Amino acid sequence: MYLFPSMLDQYQNQLTRMLESEQYGEAKELLRFLLLCQGEEKRHYEEWGNLLTWLDVAFPTYDNEMNGVPASTHIEEQVLGEDDFRQEAINPPEYDDAYVQQVLYIMQHHPVADQQILALERAAYLKHPDVDETILRWLSGSDLHPALQFKALQCLKKRGVTGQIRLERMGEYVDLDIESTPLSMDEFPVVVARVVERVEAVTEVIEASLPHFARELWKECLQCIYGTTAYTRLQSDDEETVDCYSAALHQVLELSLYGRVNDDDLRDTYGITDALRFRYEQACRSLRQIAQFSFEDDGNKP
Repeated sequence: MYLFPSMLDQYQNQLTRMLESEQYGEAKELLRFLLLCQGEEKRHYEEWGNLLTWLDVAFPTYDNEMNGVPASTHIEEQVLGEDDFRQEAINPPEYDDAYVQQVLYIMQHHPVADQQILALERAAYLKHPDVDETILRWLSGSDLHPALQFKALQCLKKRGVTGQIRLERMGEYVDLDIESTPLSMDEFPVVVARVVERVEAVTEVIEASLPHFARELWKECLQCIYGTTAYTRLQSDDEETVDCYSAALHQVLELSLYGRVNDDDLRDTYGITDALRFRYEQACRSLRQIAQFSFEDDGNKP
């Protein structure tokens, strides 16, 4: 069987819903079905195979008997929307110790980062004595993507945890106050909004979709540089800082989307003079490091 792109997207979304709602037997069956399909990129088969192996190890008793009916038929019968699945998964009406341990296990060991983030969202509302210590131990003792570290910090803040934690982020060690972690874009310094608004104003006349991509890229950048030297430089909050970081964000945006950028035109657009060249290149290196880190991390995903 061959999958059209629209079918692949549908099945990927359904797989995510199954994992979110802990339908591990159905998820295994869908993965086995996808592995039988032909014509997809090699990385998809590697991801599906590794995820199936992980599910077999983590949840060996979860197996779905489909009585010979294709997985797609069962999946299409699901009527709950994605928001319903998410709300039910994050806030289950009742849970026991086994549920708590399962959430914490997924948070620490799931091979898909989105599922780890979902587990952190669940963990934020769990009332159990093991949760805080488990998250703190995992956060400080594991080699995690800086964006995942940030999500863990947000989870701890929501749980009311306070105090400092020392982490390695973007190649440097930083000491962070858990209670100071921003929970939304509004809680970042004002300069953060000024930077992305500047880039949006420039890019919206180039292509209508670019401002959206700029916002999403900037969110990822902030999650990664939070607490680092690059973040400290950003907080200077003067016009020159806004110019440098806006130009750097625009550069990384074009490199990520198109693989190329005209740096001379970019510097002219954002007023990067020779006097600002060093600060601009510092900002570019920091943001390019995030893009490269993400690319390498995606390449290493199962």
